[in-house]
Amino acid sequence: MTAQTVLVVMGVSGAGKTTVGELIAARLGWLFVDGDDLQPAANIAKMQGGTPLTDADRAPWLAAIGAWIDARAEASEPGVVACSALKRGYRDTLRKGRPQVRIVYLRGSKAEIAERLAHRAGHFWPAKLLDSQFADLEEPTADEKAIVVDIAETPEAVAKAAIQQLR
Repeated sequence: MTAQTVLVVMGVSGAGKTTVGELIAARLGWLFVDGDDLQPAANIAKMQGGTPLTDADRAPWLAAIGAWIDARAEASEPGVVACSALKRGYRDTLRKGRPQVRIVYLRGSKAEIAERLAHRAGHFWPAKLLDSQFADLEEPTADEKAIVVDIAETPEAVAKAAIQQLR
């Protein structure tokens, strides 16, 4: 069975992972899942309370995302998952034994993302945690062969740029 590509669209909260991930998936005709939908309820409650997650908190979440990726491979289906994957170790966990995984890093400045978060409604994640996201962020290194896209453009342009780099 041939494993199909799965894109992990990563970046800090507010970078546009869900929006861009949905656009990429729609343009390619691939399945999409928002990693937030795979978060344990305890993690969501912790973040809603303004407490950043620890590596231990993230472990079951990363395992759930890994299981989603594995299900795509078993079904020979490509997919796109939005997941912060801020640390190299998290990305390594998602890639381990999964050569079909490609990282798409949505890069933006703290000021740019803070502005976006100030206008975002209906999301459980509080903007006051942005500093903790940037503190945890380990940008992908060259050996990760990530697709890196600047988020300054429209979500449509960002998705198009990611797809062009994928091809």
